[in-house]
Amino acid sequence: MRITFLLLLHICVAALLAEASQEARLREFIVSRRSSRSSRSNAYNVHDEQKVRVGATNTRSLGAEHSVSHQTTLKAADKIAALPGQPDGVSFSQYSGYVTVDEANGRALFYYLVEAAGDAAAKPLVLWLNGGPGCSSFGYGAMIELGPFRVNSDNKTLSRNKHSWNNGFAVANVIFLESPAGVGFSYSNTTSDYDKSGDQRTADDAFIFLVNWLERFPEYKGRAFYISGESYAGHYVPQLAATILSHNMNDTTRTSLNLLGILVGNPYLDDSMNTKGVIDYLWSHAVISDEVQINITKNCKFNPSDGTACLDAMAAYDLANTDVYDIYGPVCIDAPDGKYYPSRYIPGYDPCSGYYIEAYLNDLEVQKALHARTTEWSGCTDLHWKDSPASMVPTLKWLLEHGLPVWLFRDVFSGDFDSVCPFTATRYSIHDLGLAVAEPWRPWTASKEVGGYIQLYTGGLVFASVRGAGHQVPYFEPERALILVSSFLKGMLPPYEKGL
Repeated sequence: MRITFLLLLHICVAALLAEASQEARLREFIVSRRSSRSSRSNAYNVHDEQKVRVGATNTRSLGAEHSVSHQTTLKAADKIAALPGQPDGVSFSQYSGYVTVDEANGRALFYYLVEAAGDAAAKPLVLWLNGGPGCSSFGYGAMIELGPFRVNSDNKTLSRNKHSWNNGFAVANVIFLESPAGVGFSYSNTTSDYDKSGDQRTADDAFIFLVNWLERFPEYKGRAFYISGESYAGHYVPQLAATILSHNMNDTTRTSLNLLGILVGNPYLDDSMNTKGVIDYLWSHAVISDEVQINITKNCKFNPSDGTACLDAMAAYDLANTDVYDIYGPVCIDAPDGKYYPSRYIPGYDPCSGYYIEAYLNDLEVQKALHARTTEWSGCTDLHWKDSPASMVPTLKWLLEHGLPVWLFRDVFSGDFDSVCPFTATRYSIHDLGLAVAEPWRPWTASKEVGGYIQLYTGGLVFASVRGAGHQVPYFEPERALILVSSFLKGMLPPYEKGL
């Protein structure tokens, strides 16, 4: 069955492994949101903020100072001859470098492009964004999830990812963008820029990046284009999509991006519903007791009026030494001698990968090969986030109303392994969209077994689960993630082989 809609994966806020910096960044953000909401007056109306935000996102016109500069001469300089330690036989082209998004302040974003391994000129362009906010799409998205390589435990060599999104049956040209400035290799020459980071600037800078990048790579102008990501990209992706559609409709003098869909994994969509969904998930998966759950339900309304009694009630449980992004998965053990190792071994998954990636990307020869500025690369940056809507539901409604369908892609195994942005939270946000069911919940198959479950809603929204995966679906279940993205690019629901 052919489906003319868009795909939004379900993988909430930035996580790749049980690395402390990622977990700390997300936890810090969520806790700060709870505290700031609870300190406001009970008269605060979250829908007023949502209404203002959607209007700003969809109609704001970027200034003339962001004119498109001539980029074509820079493409050859961005081509990567070879990455240090990469395996033999690499047949696809790789590019990386900087695109300036604010000449006055010297703000530039770093990108990494891997073209499709076969017939790249006929394949669509997919943009991937990790979340955080403040975590690297290159270090995590490319090097641990859907990119062509994995960093080995020697910190120096790379191995192939046979389920890379630029290879196999998905085959797309994939661009990984480190955004906003201050994340990974991206930077600003004006340090005060970092204190102005927020959803609005992130969307605007990403849009300017794309317009300028297309001047550098004009062969992609008019090409089918999709935005994808995970985690806090539940904010990034819909807002960038709304910005693009708004400019396509209202500013015909600029390069028009042929945006056909968005694909977001485990998205952080709504402050209150995410908190409610987490508590439901933890209780139903035997992480918190009946007594704790009852006390939280008693003291929390899961809306902006919640105060310190709710915060105290939610602080009563202890997750102990578990990976909150995969509560049944192994963790990375930091030994007293400074070494580290997985608590147990699962084929294809290493919870200590963050250490390998950080060491590799801080190698001076690697940074030179990437055309990156010599810098101390880190997976996440603690940016002081200036603005963040309480909910993405109004923006998703606007996208659906303007002809951009959405897929929500979530990882579930008899419940789901991600406790940070659980499927329960996403279901609450879907309910708030008020859509009717077009095709009922049913399984989809991969390698002769159930790969997950899926449901289609009116308006083109799809909610899919991925069986046995944690927060980062392309990392925990790469084959199943590849099946879903392949179906997405074909505009179809993933296959269902009855009788298996």
